[in-house]
Amino acid sequence: MTIYVCGDSTAATYTPEEAPITGWGQMLEKFVPDATVKNLARGGRSTKSFLSEGRLQAVEGEMGPGDLLLIQFTHNDTSDLVWRHTDPWTSFLNNLSIFADTARMRGAQPVLMTPICRRYWRDGALQESHGEYPAAIRALAGKMNVPLIDIYEKSTALVREMGDEESRKLYMHVAPGLYPAYPDGQQDDTHTQALGAETFARMTAEGLRALGLIR
Repeated sequence: MTIYVCGDSTAATYTPEEAPITGWGQMLEKFVPDATVKNLARGGRSTKSFLSEGRLQAVEGEMGPGDLLLIQFTHNDTSDLVWRHTDPWTSFLNNLSIFADTARMRGAQPVLMTPICRRYWRDGALQESHGEYPAAIRALAGKMNVPLIDIYEKSTALVREMGDEESRKLYMHVAPGLYPAYPDGQQDDTHTQALGAETFARMTAEGLRALGLIR
């Protein structure tokens, strides 16, 4: 079985020189030992730009029966840039449908995923992120009868349970002078370092097992 991951920078694979930023997609193989993971996720991509660049088409012919196509977007679909932006209830769903239909046409199993939450704490409370996009993904999964892993719900619950200070360890909160790529440090509540990537990769694998898609 090959598991194909389509997504954005939160799932992408990074080089050692870019440490400590780590996408959950590059950690997934650790939790699915019987599968091969092909991580297609790239930074800055929305459903619109990913498709327009031909990134799905490039692997369409590789997919086959027994394979999985994990589909997780949103962060860049919310962008104001025309070449990225999609509307949650129209173009976003149309694009996600293309991913799902492509997998099915090749005999592979599509899996829709909501995005990992942003770590936005305000006045001691974790704020909701991503607007209506997670709800749109859930609705499409039901309409198309596509398996869903609700990472947004699970990650929000985890970050809220961990609290403001402890949850910094999951995301790119980096002190100055520790990594060459971030000499001045970093305060980033969207992207993850290794602990966060491992955590969300484990959530994904657990979701796949709960759906009966992997052993």
